[in-house]
Formats: sequence, structure tokens, C-alpha cells
Amino acid sequence: MKATAGESVSSSKKQAVTVKVPASSANLGPGFDSVGVALSLYLVLQAKRSASWEITPLSSALKDFPRDEQNYISQIAINTARMYKQEMPALKVSIKSDIPLARGLGSSAAAIVAGIELADVFCGLQLSRQEKLRIATKMEGHPDNAGACLFGGFVVGSDVGDEVNLTRLVCIDFDPVLVVPHQELLTEASRDVLPGVVDFKRAVQASAISNQLLAALMTQQWELAGKMMAADLFHQPYRKDLVPFYEEVQEKAAEYGAFGVALSGAGPSLLCLAEPGNGAALAKALQNDLSRFEIHRLKIDKDGCQVSFEK
Repeated sequence: MKATAGESVSSSKKQAVTVKVPASSANLGPGFDSVGVALSLYLVLQAKRSASWEITPLSSALKDFPRDEQNYISQIAINTARMYKQEMPALKVSIKSDIPLARGLGSSAAAIVAGIELADVFCGLQLSRQEKLRIATKMEGHPDNAGACLFGGFVVGSDVGDEVNLTRLVCIDFDPVLVVPHQELLTEASRDVLPGVVDFKRAVQASAISNQLLAALMTQQWELAGKMMAADLFHQPYRKDLVPFYEEVQEKAAEYGAFGVALSGAGPSLLCLAEPGNGAALAKALQNDLSRFEIHRLKIDKDGCQVSFEK
């Protein structure tokens, strides 16, 4: 039995549960902390009740994380349950992931969403997706990655006061190709280079660029969308120095047919966008020319977080 995140799962409290959460890329240049897109890389958990917490990593990148209740996902589940005055039961959890860590691909948001789902299932919280989004946004700090993980597709989110709003734009479609370096870039380091204050005139211009990006994507004006991605004033001008290969990848991607390139989230991965149907050719050309990077030809994940059950 499968359920989309947000559906009632109270009857399955004692069943084995599988949670599948997509990766996500945020910003797309000027859509800073508000635009996100779900990608076809996944964090997958299988969990069932146990006498004590037992986390088993099935991917080598996860082997150094705690294997008990101190694991990040365990802590998210425990804290979510506590919000609703529930006690999170101990679980035996196996985890595998093909989402690169500390590469700007929403690995933290995926873990948060997974932990919230575990609390929802095993504590019978019956949370709606909107409630899950609110919790995830509070923990993550903004709704772009978490919203994409939960809802799938291309999303625009806002976090104003205690209110979180999310719009899923089903009309936007493109072929994403990801260029992933082997070195990490922690979000904290990437945040530290951003200015604390932005001049009013610059902020107005940056906002106009962000609005134009969305309009161009919604009307399939690919060249204009790419120009707006490159014209970002919010974060990429400050972060480019942390990603020394940015301009090289940008030039190569444009040469091979990408209409736009942007830092994926806080970086250092770069998301190259091609018109629908052109992603395979772009990925092949980049793989041949940029062999020192991992090149992923991806799709936009349209389903978001999925939960399934076995007796």
C-alpha cells in the first residue's frame, strides 16, 4: 500500500514502512530561498518498531553517521513527536541514499522530511502535507528544498511570520543536468559570504530579475530564463569565488545546449537546464568534456515524498 505524504496512515502504525524522498535544488539563481525543484535522486528509508534505535547505512556516504537515536533523522523524528506531546518509539531503520552530501542538493531537507514522516507514521499524528511543510520549514529555515521534497515538481515558497505558503507550478518543465564536484561545500560556509544588508535599489532590481525568471520559465522563453539565472544579484555574485570551476562549467554547458546554469542551492554543484528532450545530449557532451566531475542526467521528480507499507 502506498500513500502520498499527508494522507492518513494511522492504521499502519505497526507495519514496516518505506519512505522515499527526492533530492532538491533551490534558487535557480535569483529565486533565492524561495524557488525549488525536486530531482530524481533519492533518500530511501525502511523502518519498523524495535526495542532500541538501530540505524543501518546501506550507502557508503552514510557510514560515519550515528547509528542510534543520535542520528539526525532519529532526532528529527523524536523532536517532531515531542511537538505533539508524543513519545517516538525506537525504530530499526535501514537507509540508502544517492543524494550527494554537502553538495547543494537538499540532503538536509530530505533527512528532515524523512524524520517527520517517521514520526507521523509511528506516532499516528495524521499530519497534512501543509503541516509537514510548516514543521520542515521551521527546522530547515526556508521552504524551498523542503517544499520540493514533500510536494515534488517545481515550487515557489514563502515564509512570512508563522505562515508558510507554497505554490507548485506544474506548467514549468525542463531537463536538469547536474554537475557535481568531489569536494564538499558546507551550507554554513556558503552562507557566511553573503551580505547582511542589501541596498534598496539593488534589492528592487534583484526582485525584478527573480520575477522575470519565473515568467520566462512559465512561458517557455528559454533564452530569457537563462539570462535571468545569470543575472542573479542575491547570492551567486558572492558565492562564485567558493566555486572556482563555475565559469568553466557555465561556458561548456552553454556551448552544448544548456539555456541556463546556476549554483544548486548553496553549491558547489551546478544545475544546468536544457529544453525538454535535450538533456541526454547535454549530459553526454559534459561527461566527455568534464570527466573530473560527476554528471547526472536527471528528471524533475513529480511525486514528492512517498510512503508505503508492508505487513
